[in-house]
Amino acid sequence: MAIENLHNFMTNYFTANQCEIVEKNNGKLTVQLTDVMDELLMNRPFYWQYVKKLGYPGEPMQVSFITNPERREEKGEWIHFGSPRVHQIFGTLTTKGKFTRLFEHVENIERTPLDPWLVINVKISYMGKHKKDEILSIGLHLINGAMKLDMMDHLRSIKLQNSIADFCYTITPMIKVASGYRRILQHIETKLQNEQHEWAQESWQHLQEEKQLLGHFYTDDEDESAAKLKEQELLDIENRYQPRISIDIINGGVFYFTQKTSQHLLKK
Repeated sequence: MAIENLHNFMTNYFTANQCEIVEKNNGKLTVQLTDVMDELLMNRPFYWQYVKKLGYPGEPMQVSFITNPERREEKGEWIHFGSPRVHQIFGTLTTKGKFTRLFEHVENIERTPLDPWLVINVKISYMGKHKKDEILSIGLHLINGAMKLDMMDHLRSIKLQNSIADFCYTITPMIKVASGYRRILQHIETKLQNEQHEWAQESWQHLQEEKQLLGHFYTDDEDESAAKLKEQELLDIENRYQPRISIDIINGGVFYFTQKTSQHLLKK
């Protein structure tokens, strides 16, 4: 499930940044980068400085990412949650701005109302003996409070633009963005409370075993330096195995859709 989650996240990320998806099959994603994304991700500053100085068009790279362990020996970059490339991509989401405001592309000559939606993308990290990351994309209708999961997957089929289309107007939200944000976080917290957390119990048990093992290496009459070393090693063990969950906001925004699109989203 985590593999599929990462594959979908990568697909959505490159699609949202206007990159052509050349191949998307069974845990392998091949992407034709744009100039902007090549500069952002591929660490070729000398090349881009050179072509820009000469006024030449650049040649952005085509890259393949593999999330399926059974295909990791194939040509491409093997990635997983925690790999440097994924951390780099999360970083670009932060540097490029965490919050956006987009409008559905509408072509008509009639006045058309647009419904406001709050969309939040979240990374949940389960940390302990083992580490697992999960990406959630949640949309909240700011008029009626309806919630939609896997929102980024649905956004891929909706044409968006930075400015509102002619003859369109936005409907004032009944739910403020701050209140909508709290509702989404409450949903995530409820989800976590309802999950089975055997991993946390396993981590806690392993933590106690590591503490007991550490105790065998030190005596009660140890000197001050040994006591400090024991305290530091104990802290390291707790940091490594103490079960905990972190919730990090990747990015978010307010999206305005026609009522037809809103109804379609809610029926899916």
